[in-house]
Amino acid sequence: MSEEIVFDCLHAEIVNYCLDNRKDQNDLATLEYIGFTTGYRLNERLTRDVTRFKDELETMKFICTDFWTLIYKKQVDNLRTNNNGMYVLQDRAFRFLTRISPGAKQLEQAPKFVAFTCGLVRGALSNLGINSTVTAEVQTIPACRFHVEVNRS
Repeated sequence: MSEEIVFDCLHAEIVNYCLDNRKDQNDLATLEYIGFTTGYRLNERLTRDVTRFKDELETMKFICTDFWTLIYKKQVDNLRTNNNGMYVLQDRAFRFLTRISPGAKQLEQAPKFVAFTCGLVRGALSNLGINSTVTAEVQTIPACRFHVEVNRS
C-alpha cells in the first residue's frame, strides 16, 4: 500500500516538474521520454529470465498482464487487435485518473496524466524489439485506452 502512494506521488511530481517551466503546457514529450526510458529499463529486468516471445501478439499479452501488473497492480481490462499491427489496451480504472473528478475541465488535463504510461509501453516494447507509436485516449475519467501502432517499416 505505501509503495503505491509513493509511486503516485512520484508520478505527480514528475508531471509537475516537466510542465512547470514550459511555455507550452501541452508539450508532453519530456514526460513520454521519461516513461520510455523507465519502461525500457524495467522490461530489461522483468524479462531477464523469460524466453523470447514467439510473436507480436504474445508480446502484447505479456505487456497487458505481467508488465502492467508490475506497475499498476492489476492487468489491463481488455486487449483488442485488428491483426495488422494495431492494438488497443483498455483500462477502465486507470490508476493515475482514479483520483480525478469527472468533468470537462479535468478531461482537458487528462493527457498529462497518461503521457508517462504511453512512454512506458513504448519503451517496454522497444526493449523487446518492437518499434511502435503509443497514444492514449480518455473519453470518460477514469477509463483510458492506449492505442499501440506497430511500425513495421
